[in-house]
Amino acid sequence: MLEAYLPRKTEFEILPMQTDDCSRVAALHGERFSRPWGDGEFHSLLTQPYVFGFVARQMNGLFKLPLAGFVLTRAVADEGEILTVVVHTKAARAGLGWRLMLAAMREVHARGGESLFLEVDDTNQAALGLYRKLGFAKVGERPAYYTDKNGVRTTALVMKRDLR
Repeated sequence: MLEAYLPRKTEFEILPMQTDDCSRVAALHGERFSRPWGDGEFHSLLTQPYVFGFVARQMNGLFKLPLAGFVLTRAVADEGEILTVVVHTKAARAGLGWRLMLAAMREVHARGGESLFLEVDDTNQAALGLYRKLGFAKVGERPAYYTDKNGVRTTALVMKRDLR
């Protein structure tokens, strides 16, 4: 009886990204990045033969988000690259970034990938913590690569994880 008064944990499902998702993906990307990609850019990428993605959809809970998160990835030959990954602020700390990254890592590996690369702003501590927990290590950097909304330039860290 007491369970009826306790809130249920929000549940999410991870599904392959479809071209119909591009407008929602672009809207979410625009909420989280100072230089957002448009739905045409996402559509163009997703229709390339080596690009794929996953979306996180909310199954229950309080937020009723149209899209809780996504990851877009490219896999060519024996390497993969995370092009972008985003989790809605209302779904932060729910393990979605972890689940989206695992889905991408599994798919890159299934396609013959032996390593996975990504770039991350060196000021994004939450993302850096996630990537390090997933086994990514810094292999390079690009100084003054990103520009925030205030015009401040920050460094992109290039990170790699072995998938073998």
